[in-house]
This record gives sequence, C-alpha cells and structure tokens, in this order.
Amino acid sequence: MIADRVKNMDASPTMMVAAEAKKLKSQGVNIIDLSVGEPDFHTPNPIKDAGKIAIDENRTRYTLNQGTVELRTAIAAKLKRDNHLDYNINEIIVSNGAKQSVFNAILATVNPGDEVIIPAPYWVSYPAMVHLADGISVIIDTDEKNGFKVTGEQLRKAITPKTKMFILCNPSNPTGSAYTKEELQEIAEVALENNFYILSDEIYEKMVYDDFNFVSFPSLHPDLKKKTILVNGVSKTYAMTGWRIGYAAGPEAVINGINKIQSHTTSHASSISQSAAIEAVAGPQYIIDEMLIEFRKRREYIFNELISISGVSCYKPEGAFYLFPNISTFFNHHTETLRIESSFDFAMFLLHEAHIAVVPGSAFGKEGYIRLSYATSMDHLKEAVYRLKKTLNHLI
Repeated sequence: MIADRVKNMDASPTMMVAAEAKKLKSQGVNIIDLSVGEPDFHTPNPIKDAGKIAIDENRTRYTLNQGTVELRTAIAAKLKRDNHLDYNINEIIVSNGAKQSVFNAILATVNPGDEVIIPAPYWVSYPAMVHLADGISVIIDTDEKNGFKVTGEQLRKAITPKTKMFILCNPSNPTGSAYTKEELQEIAEVALENNFYILSDEIYEKMVYDDFNFVSFPSLHPDLKKKTILVNGVSKTYAMTGWRIGYAAGPEAVINGINKIQSHTTSHASSISQSAAIEAVAGPQYIIDEMLIEFRKRREYIFNELISISGVSCYKPEGAFYLFPNISTFFNHHTETLRIESSFDFAMFLLHEAHIAVVPGSAFGKEGYIRLSYATSMDHLKEAVYRLKKTLNHLI
C-alpha cells in the first residue's frame, strides 16, 4: 500500500546514527554530538525582538504565498548589496527553509527521466529530492586533493541531451570547501554553452574564513541569471534554523512554478518568522562576526588535531562549519563486536566506543570519510579530540 517512490528510497544513514545516539543518551551515556548541522549560538537579540514585536502587533495572519512584500524587498536589497545581483520581488519566493526552496525548485523544473548532475560528496537530500521528482541523479565523483570541487571538464563530460539541472553547493555541505571566482568561471563557461538550469545553493555564503572571497554564481555573467535558481536563507548565517526561512531567486517563470507548488503544499512561511527575517537581512550585519571568529578558532583547533592522528587526512575547508576527514585506513580493523568495513561501521564504532556522534561519508555519496561539525563548544571539541585519539590508538 506504500507508494513506489517511497519504497524505492533508501533509509538515511544519518537518521540511523542519530537514533542510536538518542538510545544511548536515554541510557545515561554522555554523547558528544558532532553530527548537528546548525550553529550552537542563539539567534541575535535584535532579530528575536523583531519577532516579538510582530507577535505584539498581531502580525499573525496569512501573508502572500510568495512571502511578504517587505521581506522580498529586503532580500532583493541584500542580493544587490552583497552579491551585485538585481532581482525584482516577483523573481523571489520565501519558503519554509532553504530545504523547501531546493525541493520546490527541483519539482518545478525536473520532468520524469530528466537528469540532474550532482557532485559527490553532496548534501544528503539532493538525490532524494530528484528521485521524488522522478528525475535521475547523475553523480560526479570529486577528489579530496582538489578540495572535493567539480571541474568544468568533469561537468562537460557528464552532460547529455537529458541534462536538466546542475546542483552547486557553495560553500559545501559536507566538506566545507568553497569555490574561488576562477573555479566558478570554469563551471560558468560550460553552463553558458549548454541549456540547463543551475541550482546554486548558497546557504553557507557568509561562513567563509581566511579572507576568502565568496562569489555568488549568477553574478559571474548576465546570462547566468537567466538560468540560475539561487537558494539562500537565514538559518546558518543568523543562527535561525528553527525559524524556517529560506528563499529562492531566479527566472520569473520558475519562481511562478515554485509559487504554484507551495500554494498547494505548505502555503507561505510563518508570518512571525518573516518579520524576524527582515531584521536579519536588512539590519546590522556585524552580528555575524562573533560567530565567525569563534567558528574560525574551532576550525583551526579541530583540523590541526585531526591531521595529527596517524592514518587520518583532511582537506582544510574554506567555509561552512564542517570537516570531512578520510578515515579509510581504519577499514578492516575490528573490535570484539564490530568489524569496520565502511564509514557507517566507523561512525557506529565511534558512537559506541568513544561516545562521539558523527555522520558517515556514505550518507553524502562518499565512502571512506566522515563528517564532523564544529558547531559546538570548544570544551566539547577538546573532549571529543581526547576521546577520538584514545579510541583510535586503542584500535590500531
């Protein structure tokens, strides 16, 4: 009685690890969670105050399905200010988080049998979303030595007459790698030569370090704006994951299609959250700096500790708040109860032996790796490093 589209979907390894971690926590085990993909900071007070004012002023009724005019105007101003992009408010739609923006964009453009090119490692939901749209995911495997970044030549080789979309996550979840302007221009040249959409997921736009210069993909050439669906939101930048505000900007025909889908699924995003998001994107931006300073400090610490472990290699990321270390040298090791033959086995090993929760690389289409989030306190990171080194030394 279950629909084929659901029966044919794989269970998420992420959720399996999370369920096991929750079970251990319920038994009183002290689990250090390095699997969470959200800032551990509180939403800044000016943004919370804007939400409270919206409640007090009874802004609690339906808004336009596409989002309030005020928020879309603020987003258009943000895109102009930060990304040098000109969008009118009819080319912007607000959704219940960037995840819904991505899914709606895929549903609005991908027909059954259309191919969507996705570089691996990828965010876990991209292939699932393509599957639910009856599309076909075409996976490009990337290399740790290249920062897990797809090249223009790799993209060109993956294109077929059925190619409908290319998904670019920049900076990347799960690797934290970010594309330079020159690397993006190489991809842009291929995109301009071919007829397909580019879905540019830029949710980690502000999470970059070491004076890295983030460049929004559609800003590279005027014609790219006509074929790019830009996705962003307030979740990561302003520690607003639970407020559920994301947005898409793109060709008006695509935005109209997304608007139709959203009108029949969730309707608009929370009216209170939309009011708070106006303060986020239009208010003082210095509030981001505190998070970035702390994230940079944590990245340096955990990266240097990881690469000091024999058998572990790791690309130093330019952005986001993740590390994606290679742990494949530990495959074929075993304990009394577990033989490690995959990244999932390794994640379960760390959970039970070191009481550290991580996400297996297989969840992101890249076996031999794990994803660690440093969106947690330095005290937790130091304890995690102590446990990790002790446990791996014992395993060796």
